[in-house]
Amino acid sequence: MKIDRSSSITYNPSSMQLQDIFRGKKVFLTGHTGFKGAWLLQILNQLGATVKGYALAPEHDNDLYQQIDGETLCYSSVIADINDAAQLQGELVRFEPDFVFHLAAQALVRRSYQAPAETFATNVMGTVNVLEALRKLEKRCVAVMITTDKVYENPEDGIAFKEDDKLGGYDPYSASKAACEIAISSYLRSYFSPENYEQHQKSIVAMRAGNVIGGGDFSDDRIIPDIVRAIQFLEPVKLRNPKAVRPWQHVLEPLMAYLHTAALLYTQPGSLSPTYNIGPEATDVLPVLEVTERFIAAFGRGSYEISGNANQPHEAALLLLDNTRIKNETGFKPRLTALQAIEWTAEWYADKERTAAEKCREQINRFLAL
Repeated sequence: MKIDRSSSITYNPSSMQLQDIFRGKKVFLTGHTGFKGAWLLQILNQLGATVKGYALAPEHDNDLYQQIDGETLCYSSVIADINDAAQLQGELVRFEPDFVFHLAAQALVRRSYQAPAETFATNVMGTVNVLEALRKLEKRCVAVMITTDKVYENPEDGIAFKEDDKLGGYDPYSASKAACEIAISSYLRSYFSPENYEQHQKSIVAMRAGNVIGGGDFSDDRIIPDIVRAIQFLEPVKLRNPKAVRPWQHVLEPLMAYLHTAALLYTQPGSLSPTYNIGPEATDVLPVLEVTERFIAAFGRGSYEISGNANQPHEAALLLLDNTRIKNETGFKPRLTALQAIEWTAEWYADKERTAAEKCREQINRFLAL
């Protein structure tokens, strides 16, 4: 199959376009009990897809998956470990999905310092297990493999990373995700090359999203959940790295990019590159301190204090993404600025009248209508 990426494909973020692709399709979603997974589960449900989830049980009673009653949104919810290769393969192959979205991961930098072996096992071999299951799947399928913006060897020189830049990682989390990318690339070239699509019928893409924020995140060691917990306990949030700069974006930005990229690959196999960055425009980045101040202002209350980062494990102070490739090849462009993302997130947490599911649905529909 000849691959032509010389012209961009029109990106139309409408619910009608997505419904045309996903209605009635089978979607295998790993990590469906996590923060991003729960949002994606609800979007897929609204689009009319039949979703089989595969993930560990939610860590907390107030996790978003629990709040939206995520199990009722699944055709089947399998609570199991991505490291159980035999069970994963059996569940995926028997389901015969049209799409696979692989989100399951150990996604916290500070936790990776505490459990490096678990982090590498889950992020690298868990991904290999998904790829092996796809090898056994004897039907057409699009697979979107989610990694992170932290896969790059980061000298913190202020230059935004492009997809072909050197991979690396200081902390175990970043290194595990870089290794994960190498594994995906190996399988793509060895088993799922676009040139041999007619034989294997698999379209594989790796997508690297910047830092996401949004309602319903209650994870540890993330700035927005930390602020929300501090407000609940009438305490100032403690900022470890107030000057750290990240490519902040609302959770719906990468999720919609995943869906539209998958839709394009479903209709035009072989038309896209193997990897994409997903992040805001280069000028639309903020330090942690400003994110905190903006969120507190939008929420209407809260305070902070600088705790310092002495004796804290290393975390990059500067990380920037170049989103040129995805814009040029798919037409995808960010729909919300970082400030709008903060406002939408604060609005979600501050709203005590509606249920979590109602708030998610309203923001999904509002995003699609932009």
